[in-house]
Amino acid sequence: MTLAPAKVMGRTYPRLATPPLVTGPAGPCGCGCALTQATTYGFDVADFAENILHRPLLAWQRHLIIHAGELYPDGRPRFRQVLALVSRQNGKTELLRILALFWLWVDRVQMVLGTSTNLDTARESWEKAVELAEAIPALTRGIAPNGIRRANGEQTLTTVWNGRYKIAASNRAGGRGKTVDRLIMDELREHKSWDAHNAAVPATNAVSQAQIWFISNQGDDKSVVLNELREQALKGLDPRLGIFEWSSPEGMAATNIDALAMANPSLGVTIELDALMGDAIRAEAAGGEQLAQFLTEVHCRRVPLLDPAVDMAAWGECYRPGTLVNSTEHMAFCLDVSLDELHVTLAAAARDGEKVRVERVSVWEGQTAVQQMIRELPTLVEAHKPKVLGWFPAGPAAAAAAALAERDGWPPDGVEFQPIRGDVTAVCMGFAEQVRARALMHDGDAVLDAHVQAAEKLHQGDGWRFGRRKVGYVDAAYAAAGAVHLARVIPAPVEAEAWFA
Repeated sequence: MTLAPAKVMGRTYPRLATPPLVTGPAGPCGCGCALTQATTYGFDVADFAENILHRPLLAWQRHLIIHAGELYPDGRPRFRQVLALVSRQNGKTELLRILALFWLWVDRVQMVLGTSTNLDTARESWEKAVELAEAIPALTRGIAPNGIRRANGEQTLTTVWNGRYKIAASNRAGGRGKTVDRLIMDELREHKSWDAHNAAVPATNAVSQAQIWFISNQGDDKSVVLNELREQALKGLDPRLGIFEWSSPEGMAATNIDALAMANPSLGVTIELDALMGDAIRAEAAGGEQLAQFLTEVHCRRVPLLDPAVDMAAWGECYRPGTLVNSTEHMAFCLDVSLDELHVTLAAAARDGEKVRVERVSVWEGQTAVQQMIRELPTLVEAHKPKVLGWFPAGPAAAAAAALAERDGWPPDGVEFQPIRGDVTAVCMGFAEQVRARALMHDGDAVLDAHVQAAEKLHQGDGWRFGRRKVGYVDAAYAAAGAVHLARVIPAPVEAEAWFA
């Protein structure tokens, strides 16, 4: 007789977690900790979910809320900020809906604010919480007359105690002008800047018992808010920031069953192993972007970039100390501007035998970056005398180029002012290929290094170019790629000459 294999179950307890302050005999949590109903509000949430909502928490959800809900002796939440990291489709959003209703009906707070980078996601979560409240008589009696507003941008659930559950987009306006008792920031991995954090989190400062829930799966190097908060939590820098992370350790294979169980606590309950394993096999076979995405979303593991445009190991091997020397015949300049027009880069390139050297000429930053560049560029061009100055007319440099074209005496004699029009994918892909072939040289400039590392592929048809909208600044990468492209098409010198020092 062949025995059926044991069912694989996800891990109830997180791999990485801030331990509780409470010590003593083991309490009813089940993990061996000493937390009790007197020292955490988590047991009350579990009771509310099971007995009022008739939606019992999953084992991992129960563990999370018991530990994240730990209380100080004066009744304040021990954690003012909770960072919960779990792979996709494990029930994170369901727990947040239950929490929002608990906070309104049991704690009777005045304001719960839910945010997400995709407002539709926040709206969907809000709508499901409202539907749940409407379906349960014990909650329906607590909804104020006309207490549900569904108009776009005005979604509000109001209780008879004047508590409100509202939603907002995760941007620099979300949360401003409000006083928030409980803040939910979903999909923290998508926060590429601190704008949304700095708009919403201070709205809780005047509330002594406020609590903020950051919840997400892992991200990449551009998930700056998630990465910084996680690092602080793991180091214990802020005693009121707690982390609870279900993830697999670095180095474990995508198909490793133990790794999948660590990162997917709902495995064997709402998620089947076969579904994950099939995707894991395909991800390992494909490698590259597909594997990186699988490790991020299913193993809850940070990856450097989901789809990096440039091989950074090869870029590092292209480092060669040195600098360009002025050449009116063989040097190419290229200019590019960031989307927000707060960063402008001018790069130069020229041939050196079989290779091309590229370097940053100048950079302008801040609110007046474009205006400063327009004032100073003519002097730089006159000083270095490049053969050609390129720019990308389909990008944010278009307005700056138009302003330059209106100047008297522009461009200077002997300098071709050349737009790079239909060749953008070829320019970006060609730059990456030159790096991969170690056919470039650079001097290790910090700005150029950072922008090349931040460059991610934006696929277009059969090609790709550097994406601008999901990353930090990449204008230096664009400027460098354009300069290299132009330098390669300038006719090579007839005789060997020393263009480099």
